[in-house]
Parts: sequence; C-alpha cells; structure tokens
Amino acid sequence: MFWVLLLLPAWVLAGTACARLCLTAVRTAAMDTADADAGGGRALTLYEAAFLSGGPGRVADLALVTMARQRRLLLAHTGWATVVDPCGRDEMERSVLGAIGPGGQSRIAPVRASAATADAVRELAERLVGAGLAVPDGGRDSVAAAVRRVRLAALAVCALGAAAVALPVPTDVPRHLIALWFALPLLLTLGCLAVARMEIHPYARWASPAGQRLLCALPRQSGGADGERTLLTSVALRGVHAIGEPDLRAAFAHRERHAGRYGS
Repeated sequence: MFWVLLLLPAWVLAGTACARLCLTAVRTAAMDTADADAGGGRALTLYEAAFLSGGPGRVADLALVTMARQRRLLLAHTGWATVVDPCGRDEMERSVLGAIGPGGQSRIAPVRASAATADAVRELAERLVGAGLAVPDGGRDSVAAAVRRVRLAALAVCALGAAAVALPVPTDVPRHLIALWFALPLLLTLGCLAVARMEIHPYARWASPAGQRLLCALPRQSGGADGERTLLTSVALRGVHAIGEPDLRAAFAHRERHAGRYGS
C-alpha cells in the first residue's frame, strides 16, 4: 500500500493549487467590481496612457520622443541623446535631462533606464493605482501565476501516478485501479484549468479593466486633426515601433540592441 503515500501528496498539491486559483480569481473579480466606475468622466494624459500600456519604460520613451519631436533633444541614429534645450517642461522631462547629466550627452539606453525609475514615474504609478486604473505591484500576474501553479500540480500528479503504477503492488490491487485513483486529482486540475481558460479573461500587466476601457477611448479623444498629438498617442499606446520617422526609429533600434546592458 505504499502507493497510498504517493496519492496523498498528489491530492494535496492538486487541491492547494486549485484553491489558490479560485481565491485569486475571486479577489480579482472583487477588485474589478469595486473599480467598475473608476476613472469615469476623465481623460487620460499621454503619460498615463503610456504607463497603462507599457509601464515605466514606455513613459520614458514617450518623454524622449516628445522632446525629440520638438527639437529640444537630439536622438542620433547611433544611439546617443544630445540636449538642445536644457529646460524641461514637466517633471518627466526634467528626469530625462537629469539622467543625461550636465555634459548634455549620453547613450539613450541608460537615460531610458534611469528615467523609468525616477520619482516622477513612481508618483504617476501611485496616482493611477489610487484611482483604480493601474494594477498594484502585488496584483500583477497574480492570475497567471495561479494558473501556472495548477499546471505544475497537474504535472506532479502525473509523475506521482506514474511512480505509483511502476511500484510493485499486491496481486489483489489492480494497477488500473491505482491509476484511476490518481486520475481523480488530475481531472480536478485539468477541469480547473479548463474553467479558468473559459471564464477568466486575460489581465493586462499594467492597466486594470477600468484603465483598459479608458485606453480604448483614448484614440477617439485625441482626434485626427492634430498630427503631432496623434503620433505621440500612438507612441504611448504602441511604443516606439509606432514612430514613422526613419532617424528616430534608428535611434531607438540602436537603443534596443544595447538595452540589456542597463537592465532595460
């Protein structure tokens, strides 16, 4: 009856993982209900849209592109940023200038990495979380992590079941009956995964459901008459890949090749 000692941890792993997924889904649903009216009647700023779409790095990218488009910052295709106007118009731009340093020139990758962790971005994140538009740090990827735990539990049940079937057993205990006992916790995990796939919609990494609704409305708010704002809106929502200017695209492409050095 040694196989029973393997069946017990199989049930514990399956039951614990499925219970955690259910609790996480319930908490997330409660948060969505509480924040259902969050942000009602307000429009997002471009920095807010950038954070909800791509996080701190997207905010830094938007500030760099904004300053470059206004000829206050030169972004060379070689991956260097050069200050033209040393006066920032907001806290985010001042963070970028501070990251470049008093020399007025720096590589784009470390500037982006430093600006993304500046106080201005942290304060922006806190405001969005407080307004129910952004996902708190502890809530990011919580549902996905719970689903991964259930998948690991299913694999563990399979491994324990295979080990139990492979063990020598008394002649009065058929091996197919042992396999059937392990099939029960396996069905529990697979059923939980199936329900999660059908019922739990995917959650964005940065934006809450209320924030996602405002993001969907942002292109309509920006309008098509103002080409400059439309471009910056595209950068905020889709990143630097939305830039149509070859020189700017080359500068950020060079940045991406060196981003790993700076933890970006």
